[in-house]
Amino acid sequence: MKKSLIAALCGAALMGCEQPAAPLAASGDSASSQVASLWPALTPAPHSPEIEARIDALLPRLSLEQKVGQIIQPEIRHVNAEDVREYYLGSVLNGGGSFPSQNKYASPNDWLALADSFYQGSMSVDAEVKIPILWGTDAVHGHNNVIGATLFPHNIALGAAHNPELMRHIGAVTAKEMAATGITWSFAPTLAVARDDRWGRTYESYSETPELVAQYATAMVEGLQGARAGEQFLADGKVISTAKHFIADGGTTNGIDRGDTRLGEQQLIDIHAPGYFAAIEAGVQVIMASFSSWNGDKLHGHEYLLNDVLKKRLGFDGFIVGDWAGHAFVPGCTDTHCPAAINAGLDMFMAPDGNWRELYKNTLADVKAGRISEARLNDAVRRILRVKMRAKLFERGKPSSYALAAKAELIGAPEHRAIARQAVRESVVLLKNHAQLLPLAANSRLLVAGDGAHNLGKQTGGWTISWQGTGNMNEDFPGATTIYDGIKAAVELAGGQAHYSEDGSYTKKPDAAIVVFGENPYAEMQGDVEDLAYRSAKDLALLEKFSRENIPVVALFITGRPLAVNPFLNASDAFAVIWQPGTEGAGVADVLIQKPDGSINFPFTGKLSFSWPTHGQQTPLNAGDGEYQPLFARGFGLTNGQQSELHYPLAVAKADVAVADTRTQAIFHRRTFAPWTLQLKGTNGVATDLNGASLKVPGLSLQMRDRFVQEDTVRLQWQAPARAGFYSPTPQDLSEFAGGTLVFDLQVAEARELAIQLACEQCQARNLADFARLDRNQWQQVRIPLACLTEDLATVAGGFEITGSKNSEVWLYNIHLEKGEHGCPKP
Repeated sequence: MKKSLIAALCGAALMGCEQPAAPLAASGDSASSQVASLWPALTPAPHSPEIEARIDALLPRLSLEQKVGQIIQPEIRHVNAEDVREYYLGSVLNGGGSFPSQNKYASPNDWLALADSFYQGSMSVDAEVKIPILWGTDAVHGHNNVIGATLFPHNIALGAAHNPELMRHIGAVTAKEMAATGITWSFAPTLAVARDDRWGRTYESYSETPELVAQYATAMVEGLQGARAGEQFLADGKVISTAKHFIADGGTTNGIDRGDTRLGEQQLIDIHAPGYFAAIEAGVQVIMASFSSWNGDKLHGHEYLLNDVLKKRLGFDGFIVGDWAGHAFVPGCTDTHCPAAINAGLDMFMAPDGNWRELYKNTLADVKAGRISEARLNDAVRRILRVKMRAKLFERGKPSSYALAAKAELIGAPEHRAIARQAVRESVVLLKNHAQLLPLAANSRLLVAGDGAHNLGKQTGGWTISWQGTGNMNEDFPGATTIYDGIKAAVELAGGQAHYSEDGSYTKKPDAAIVVFGENPYAEMQGDVEDLAYRSAKDLALLEKFSRENIPVVALFITGRPLAVNPFLNASDAFAVIWQPGTEGAGVADVLIQKPDGSINFPFTGKLSFSWPTHGQQTPLNAGDGEYQPLFARGFGLTNGQQSELHYPLAVAKADVAVADTRTQAIFHRRTFAPWTLQLKGTNGVATDLNGASLKVPGLSLQMRDRFVQEDTVRLQWQAPARAGFYSPTPQDLSEFAGGTLVFDLQVAEARELAIQLACEQCQARNLADFARLDRNQWQQVRIPLACLTEDLATVAGGFEITGSKNSEVWLYNIHLEKGEHGCPKP
């Protein structure tokens, strides 16, 4: 798309051109007229006559069964090569935290072997025409499901770098590392324009305004796929890209994931569409429909936007894929039956659960009964075949025969890590630098503190190995560097010293202290928050401790969104936002530490691509809003030598801290909360942490299942006596909950000697039947007075533990502690 058109649309968006939501025209002539009057005409790449002729010749030779198979995409936990052969499947995916053989530590060759098996399944179908399969994956900040891969800063950080050419390099590196594992389709880039930072996917957005998103869309699509008119387009070492989530996923009311974006069509175009315009003109091959709604209508079933706008007016000729059974939320649909989504323009169902076979059978029946026309099915299959042919899948053979296949040296290659390190240092945003404390002298004696300083799991954030990014340890990132690693290496070059102490203790007073703290990993849904105040008495106390001891203190803030941090700013001499930097933490030291000769190593260049709030309730907050009074405006970022404020207003920020709910402590609510880790201990006596969406140990299996949202519930099934629980690496003092209650939602499928307890020396197990009904398949809230489990809460290693015996099965949701004054009732 021409830059002038993008600029014009973005300029209109920044003026806040709110339009009342108008009723949509029905699909047809009136809809076409409305589209033409509002949406721009693009210039996508012309069709290849040769490819279209091949499709014309191939389609009549496909059975209905084959065609339906092409539009079904199961998840690798629930599909194998035989299923691919039997159901003529056109695609598979792996979700976050899903691996070959569900082995988190699967090697690149393991990924490649599984890709080969799926390919072989597609080539052994009992049919004249054999269509190679596609494998899609969420490679959203590098090939982030694979151990040892180069992981880049998340998109919000990349937006702060304001460097589209860097994005092109990041896309190319991601494509190469994917190619080494035989996977040819990335579910990236995310083109959301996040407008309310309470949204748990804000860090997947490059900016709150559309112009940067559009620039990055072009660069990332070309980095992943190659330039559409160039020789490298979808060649070896390139992968199919996906623009997601169409459309306005970042504009939902109150920032609620999968919620409703309520605005007029012109503002929809001005704010949320420019990224897609740019991606289409760059040659993006797949667009993913959004889980969310526009003015109350689900995008997965939105014929006007998917068909009339996207396919007809904008000329998108690739295919539209759904998002994690998003079709199930279209009115009248379930996860196993949804002709409405296909009729609206969806071309491929993403069907991640084990019931995808029922979806296949129902869709086939819909076609035979005319509920889905064969013309609509043929259009969907044509689009899928077009993308596969453009990617030369029919000629390339099995994945292990690809040019870069099995080149394990590409995974985390030094030249790839160098690009990621560049992205880290260019994304750091300096908010405060009193007395020009930064950069620090390389020969300094430095104390590095805080729970984010030497914690690769925390600094890589969500969508890292597991879906939510939880459960990861430093050992899971071979070749990576923590923030502390980078600082230590930088100062030791000049004879300086760096000491790591998470709690800030020291024996010899340092020249300066660096405290690394901030948000723990999260992803969609589970990352939604009620306000934008960052609350941590522990982190604030650590900063204030150094201030009292007259030690200059540098705060490095790990976050996936702008948050009100005024008390933390005031307790620091220098404050920098390092976002979620990925595996190359040494990039932070590049701007933090001087060269040995005292000169600047790399200057601070990062600028906010989002507005920064003054207090936690200041949201939505976007450039161009009528009353725009941020603490730091979009585009702010100090450079070396610039002066900054010394103090920031606390009137509301103190209230932000006070708002924190101290009457409860979450253990598990949609995800596991620090300091707890979900762990199973089977009949072999070995304790194993959950690092994905499922885990099996001798005698006990666990699966994360959906109650209200994706993977928000723990399902436990016993094959022999075993236990599951939430444990802390160090005993926790829960004395403040003396007299309180352990609370959780429970559904029992089968009860066999179920017992509940905390993990501590004085703790005792209690029969679950003493506190809960064991009615089958009925949800209930269970409340157990803590006094029934222990009299001493000073050293609790486990906040919840459940044991069971053979054939027991339970589902658990929202486990937490509540304060109160309750004794243990007598039997």
